[in-house]
Order: sequence, then C-alpha cells, then structure tokens
Amino acid sequence: MSDNARSSAITQGLQRAPNRAMLRAVGFGDGDFTKPIVGIANAHSTITPCNAGLDELAGRAESAIRASGAMPQMFGTITVSDGISMGTEGMKYSLVSREVIADSIETACGAQSMDGVLAVGGCDKNMPGAMIAIARMNIPAIFVYGGTIKPGHYAGRDLTVVSAFEAVGQRSAGTIDDHELLEVEKRACPGKGSCGGMFTANTMSSVFEAMGMSLPFSSTMAAEDAEKADSSALSGRVLVEAIRRGLKPRDILTRDAFENGIAVVMAIGGSTNAVLHLLAIARAADVPLDLDDFDTIRRRVPVLCDLKPSGRFVATDLHRAGGIPQVLRILLENGVLHGRALTITGQTLAESLANIPAEPRADQEVIRPWAHALYPQGHLAILRGNLAPEGAVAKITGIKTPRISGPARVFESEESCLEAILAGEIRPGDVLVIRYEGPRGGPGMREMLAPTSAIIGAGLGDSVGLITDGRFSGGTYGMVVGHVAPEAAAGGTIALVHEGDQITIDAEQRTLELRISDDELNRRRSKWKPPHPRYTRGVLHKYARLVSSASLGAVTDL
Repeated sequence: MSDNARSSAITQGLQRAPNRAMLRAVGFGDGDFTKPIVGIANAHSTITPCNAGLDELAGRAESAIRASGAMPQMFGTITVSDGISMGTEGMKYSLVSREVIADSIETACGAQSMDGVLAVGGCDKNMPGAMIAIARMNIPAIFVYGGTIKPGHYAGRDLTVVSAFEAVGQRSAGTIDDHELLEVEKRACPGKGSCGGMFTANTMSSVFEAMGMSLPFSSTMAAEDAEKADSSALSGRVLVEAIRRGLKPRDILTRDAFENGIAVVMAIGGSTNAVLHLLAIARAADVPLDLDDFDTIRRRVPVLCDLKPSGRFVATDLHRAGGIPQVLRILLENGVLHGRALTITGQTLAESLANIPAEPRADQEVIRPWAHALYPQGHLAILRGNLAPEGAVAKITGIKTPRISGPARVFESEESCLEAILAGEIRPGDVLVIRYEGPRGGPGMREMLAPTSAIIGAGLGDSVGLITDGRFSGGTYGMVVGHVAPEAAAGGTIALVHEGDQITIDAEQRTLELRISDDELNRRRSKWKPPHPRYTRGVLHKYARLVSSASLGAVTDL
C-alpha cells in the first residue's frame, strides 16, 4: 500500500469512528462492522387487523438475519386501514399512504446506507409502497406478507369484510333485519390478517410471489398460522444469501416478471388495483408497461380460481388447494408464463415449480384445470371511448349484463351517491357517475366499496352501472368501471356529463361512451372550469399537486 493510500484508509477509519459509536449503542460489537446491514421495514400497527401481527414476523426475520451473519436494523413505516376508512373522508389518505410508505423506506435505507431490506406488510398499500421503494433503491430485498385473515362464519356461509358492507345494502333494502346485520358485523373479521377474499392485499401478495420477490406459498398463508412466522424467518435467511450473491431487485423485476404478475392477476380473478400498482412499480423499476399490456395478457390467460368477491372461496381455501405455486404451474404448463424469470431464491421460476403437479388436485374446486377454466379469458379489461380516452379499468367476468346503456345519475362525491342508493332513489338501468374522486380531484382516488356493496345488497348489481374516476376495492364486483382517465379534475369528459345523458358501458367491445354529439361535448368543454382545490395545505395538498394520471399509475415522481 502506498503512503497516500495508507493515509486515506486511516482518515476514513477515523471518520467512521462516530458512526461505529452510534451503532455500538444499538448492539454492534467489534466483529459486527464488516457484516451486511439489513433493514427491516416493519409496518406493524394495531390500527388494522391486517398489520396487528407483523411484529412477530419482523422479530422472527430479525433473529434469522442475525443468525445468518448479518446485522438487522428494525425501523417502522406507516399503514392506514382501507376497510376502516372506507366510505369516509379518511379514505383519501389510502393511496397517498402508498407514496408515504415508499418514500419512508427509501429514506431510511438511503440515509443509513443499508445493504439490503426486508419489508413486512399487511394492508393494501403496504405491498406496492414497499415494492416501489425496493425497485427505486435496487438493493437486495424481499417482501414478507403478513398473511390473510381466516374467514368468519354465519348461517352456514363464509364471511369477509365485504359481507359487512353488503349487509348494509341488504338492511337498507329490507332483505335482512337489524339482528342479522349485527351478527354479520360481529363475525366478518374473526382475527388478525388482511381481508380474506381475493381482494387487493391478497392479490398483491400473490403477484409478488409470482414475480419472484416473495417466497413460494407465502402469499396465501393465514396470518395466525405458525407457517407464516416460519416463512418470515426463512425469508430473512434467503435475503442474506441474496446480499452475498449480489442479487438485486432489478435482476428479478424484469419485463418478464411483470408479465408473469399480470398473468397471475388474471388467473386468480384479482383486484383492479393491481393495474394501478403494477404500473407504478414498473415505473420505479424502469420497466416499460402500459394499460394495453394488461388487455393483451387478459386475452390469453383464463380465470382459473373461483374466489371471492364474485366467486365462492377465500384465500385460505386457495392455500389448501395448492396456493399460487399450483396456479403458476398450470400457467407455465400452458405457455403463458416466462419460466426463465429469476426469483429471490436464485432459482428460475420454472425451477421453483419443478415439484408442483401440472394439474390441480381433483379433491378441490378452488383451482380449475386449464381445460375447464371458470372463464376463458381474464377478468380485467381496459375500456376506452370518449368518456375515457386514456383508458379505464373494469372487471368484466361474472356479470349477467355485459352491456348497459342508460341515463346518467351524476354525483360529485361518493357520499352523495351512497345516500341516493340507501334512500332507494336508484332504478334498474341507471348508470351512476361518481366524479371528482380521482388522484388529483379527490384527492387520493378513494375506493367505492360502500356504494358498490350497497348496490349489490339492494339487488341492483346486475341492472345498474357505475363509472368513476376513483378506484374500487378488490372486494367490488358488478358492472363497475373505475380509474376513468383523464379524471374530472383534469377536465376529462367525465366532468362534462349531465344528469340524464345516455351512457353506454360495453364490456364485450370494451368501450365507454357518452352519447352526445362532438359539438355538444366541445361546447360543454369550453365552459368547464377547474374546481378549487379541496385542500390547500398538508399531505393531501402536496399529493394533489404532484400526482399523475391513473393511466400512469398515479405516481408522484414523474
């Protein structure tokens, strides 16, 4: 070593002494400073049952990381409860929280120069928020899902949180009494874990497993089962090995991985929110992805799983039937999956599925064989037309009426629409328009589970359409179209709809049209003025100023 190099090394060593002093205070010893430092982004919170069990999982991962020769450093990140805030002003913070989670994980890992990160999350936005940060930072990483809730039970049927929302509509329609409503409320969520159907949380956990960023089988485990904690510990060990090999997220999050993730969304009947989140994650990973890619993959992937909200079974049933690996093996066997895509274990996807049977077990009905799919094509479609020139997202399978053309019933907020439904003011054939609920206009792009569930509960699910520039919960089904872009606050056509205008939703032709002349549309557009911002300071104000169109993933870092 030259004198200059020796002097530089001594200087660097001296400069690191204060850093080491701080680390000694949190448990580092003399032999620990050369070990990888691994962040554990822990979204534990008692705000929601989705996240109430995460501390145990984070603790198991922490112990495993330490035993594997690395130094874990635990830090917190936020969550909000979509289910608790649903139908309230608080829901405006839900999608915003995705960005806060991403920014907080990036900030902590970047500030502390961490060598890797294990993210533990439960509720809907924990997963995409963590993965956006992981894709941005590109340090070795793994995601640990907090696990699904077990179903509640009442009167011989399985319950999920959506059952409680639908019961409100049933009570309003007079088909159940107060006693039954209370019983459903009491039993719908029996313990810890994320909402039990193939709603947004279970959809995104399944996607991350399919994309190789979580361990096999981990996405459908129940939160309260011992295997969930064991899987968390194994995730810690796998991550330390990935750090030693230099395996980074962008080695895994390739275009092939995103196509695999979309294929799984279609096969399991997943949430419309997957479209928004995958667009955002792809942007963070510098992978080209747009709305048309979803429709291309939809045409070649059937719906294989009979899962709630529109089907019969819940995530724990899917787990017992073989979980996501069984779904993946069927897709691989039929040529719609990229088997050479890499996973966090270092194996290719095909290698990880080598011991999974090519056909689902005959003693279960959750996962269908390819030849007897529930639907021949995927359930999520991109609709376009003069009402959504940038696109909109709809679930199109399982609906009895694929085309609705009727008078517009226009509402400037979710609350006003819900009031009209519960008051019995909506008629078969109506097309409800809920606007100024988009990313910028809401702000925050609220989910519309309360009105859509009330429609189902009132017996109008097959005869009423609903369009919005907001979002839908993964628990939503029926003739509903969300993510309409451009949104009303940006001057999109949805802002120009008048009460009584004829609107056509055509799922088969994948069109969304306002039936007025171009001249009339241009006349209305010339008179439209943007509304005043609903918030003039704070996080919602900042979000509204930064957020992009839903067609781009509603990201804030364009």
